[in-house]
Amino acid sequence: MTIPTYTAHDGTKVPQIGFGTYKLKGYDGVESIQSALEAGYRYLDSAYNYENEATVGEAIRRSGIPRDEIQVASKLPGRYHKYDDALVTIQESLMRANLDHYDFYLIHWPNPKEDHYVEAWQALIEAQSRGYIKNLGVSNFLPEHIDRIERETGVLPVVNQVEMHPYFQQKAQRAYHEEKGIITQSWSPFVRANEKIDESVLENEDIKAVGAKYGKSAGQTILRWQTQLGAMPIPKSSKKARQIENLDFFDFKLDEEDLAVFDRLDKPDGRAANQDPAVYQEF
Repeated sequence: MTIPTYTAHDGTKVPQIGFGTYKLKGYDGVESIQSALEAGYRYLDSAYNYENEATVGEAIRRSGIPRDEIQVASKLPGRYHKYDDALVTIQESLMRANLDHYDFYLIHWPNPKEDHYVEAWQALIEAQSRGYIKNLGVSNFLPEHIDRIERETGVLPVVNQVEMHPYFQQKAQRAYHEEKGIITQSWSPFVRANEKIDESVLENEDIKAVGAKYGKSAGQTILRWQTQLGAMPIPKSSKKARQIENLDFFDFKLDEEDLAVFDRLDKPDGRAANQDPAVYQEF
């Protein structure tokens, strides 16, 4: 299948849905990622801290799909934000995956208390000039963090990957991205129940009722909602049937009444965990 694309401020195009690889490791992980590629995914999201960059690279090689048809992303961990450390870490990421470049490389979290994220961004810019990375991105950056890296380097990220799901919809953050031409990627689009959320989003009766109008599952309905808002969800599944199901949502469109249902689900404290980028530290 052909997945529709988004276009960023610099003309970079990405598919409207990617495939998350968190916890997909070893030979079982290779099989799951290879299965996702066979299903039609063409954007693979990984990270240095996922400890599976080699798994992703092996799945790409086994798939037989030309490398230039697949966009591969990884992320820089907080412990390597200092300039020289960041450059070496990116090289390590490439060697782990046995790739000659990443299509996207993101700073995983800003870690503002440590305050090295501008330095890390400068290292990503240098890595891009050396051909290690095609496109630069960030993850979990607030507008204030993006404003600062743009002000100090003149370079805007292509993507910002943030927590986004029906219980935490990031309206202000998405509006900022739209103004800047930054693509919103959403991690954890099917947020699991936790101490602050008393119901799994996939079991939400309102979402299930919306999906029933179109003969779609709650998951498919959530993915349609995300893409209609201009976001790029990054769902993960090791099961081929679910991987295929998660791509089968481009054949219907939610109406205003449906979108209003989702609007009512937003919670100001809807984060899945206490991971506010203004204070959260990830290493």
